Amino acid sequence: MRLLALSVGLALLAAHAQAQTPVTGAADAESLFTSADPKLNRNKQTAYHIMKDLLEANHWELADKYLTERYIQHNPLAADGRAAVVRFFTEVRHVHPTPIPQKLTRTKVVSVVAEGDYVVVAAVAEYPEPKDPTKNYTSTWFDMWRFVDGRADEHWDGATKK
Repeated sequence: MRLLALSVGLALLAAHAQAQTPVTGAADAESLFTSADPKLNRNKQTAYHIMKDLLEANHWELADKYLTERYIQHNPLAADGRAAVVRFFTEVRHVHPTPIPQKLTRTKVVSVVAEGDYVVVAAVAEYPEPKDPTKNYTSTWFDMWRFVDGRADEHWDGATKK
């Protein structure tokens, strides 16, 4: 009887785990990158331009506007320093600039939280379903920056070695 109850319980857990509510982005992501506090607003706006101008539109020639020279990376795939992160995107990932959009176009932002010198952006991440690669599921990606004088000086994200 216990084995039957355990089997039923595991089946219910498996069914529940598959019933994920999809992660969705905010309807007005741009509004999340503002604050009444001038320092938080400046940092949120810089995070916004990092995402839109650098990460989406690949205008890495603008990196010195948004990143400090020493830019510390806690991503295991990229080295420290502004020059190193620019090299990573332009020479390793071979990205090419596209017109800078008016708003974020590819990143579906879930939330933006700013406190002190830190800004954390949570966004929708979409991955292939392991048991059926023709289907996708959603999860949450994050980027966190620490700012010094309005430019990102340190960065964290959820990247792992492949």
